[in-house]
Amino acid sequence: MTIIFDDLCRSQCASALSPRLQYAFTDMHQGQVSFRRSLATEAAPSQPARLAKTVKPHISTAIVLNRSPILTRSSTPFETAYYSYQARIRRTLHNPFPYDFYFKQGTLIETRFNIEERRREKLAFGPRFLEKEDISEEKRQANIAAVEQLAQQEGEGEELVPRTHPADISGDVRSLDRQGKRNLYLLLHTVEDGTEKWRFPQGDVEKGQFLHQAAQKNLFAECKDEMDTWIVGKTPIGVYKPPQTEAPAELATPECVTFFFKAHIMAGQVKPAKDNIKDFAWLTKEEVETRVDKHYWDGIKDVLSDY
Repeated sequence: MTIIFDDLCRSQCASALSPRLQYAFTDMHQGQVSFRRSLATEAAPSQPARLAKTVKPHISTAIVLNRSPILTRSSTPFETAYYSYQARIRRTLHNPFPYDFYFKQGTLIETRFNIEERRREKLAFGPRFLEKEDISEEKRQANIAAVEQLAQQEGEGEELVPRTHPADISGDVRSLDRQGKRNLYLLLHTVEDGTEKWRFPQGDVEKGQFLHQAAQKNLFAECKDEMDTWIVGKTPIGVYKPPQTEAPAELATPECVTFFFKAHIMAGQVKPAKDNIKDFAWLTKEEVETRVDKHYWDGIKDVLSDY
């Protein structure tokens, strides 16, 4: 009777409840009642995962200070042969120059043009192409002497400055006049933590400072402001991360990140402003490779010009 009464009470209570709050009864054979709610219940909030403490990287900037070429690059043998071939074609196909219209016959100006024209013909086609002159050797030598005297009077015939600078002969790597046909880059020879190394001018970034402003400030801090320089843009041209040694998490050191900015020098010269800077040099790309370490070279080689 007790069991029947309990079942009737449960059924009456269940019918009195809202349909959305009814419960299902199961496992009656084992004397246990399991309630399953018809509506989905809200999941209990999970405990937030404990985040590992991150170490902020140490950011610095470096300047790739460039001296652009001051001489035109010499032609390769292939380029020289190509230009000579094109010159011969132009001379073969062009109409004869009407020199008698521009120069009065028998004047020294006409004589100079004829001598120079024969020289150009000889250079383009060779000595066997020239026709024999119908004047005596004495007359020809007198014409040449008169033309040379005229050139001296007009300020012509001056010797050109050689393409090889004395700094190239003496091996002065501090001179900005060396390697006039190549791009040169400034490297500093520094002593840091008891180790000597070559690197670009660099320094730390202060809080609230833009990267390009920090690069300019660090350049003047290490090389003084007696140079007329120009930073190309506000965007870095490269980034370098030195290798780090593995260490436990509690002993981990901040990762070092160096951003490179390109700049040009127009005037002035470097004057080291810090005691840890032993020397400086203006070097080509191949010379830079011989002075910096392998890992540093792998990080900067793609931002340097091959010429």
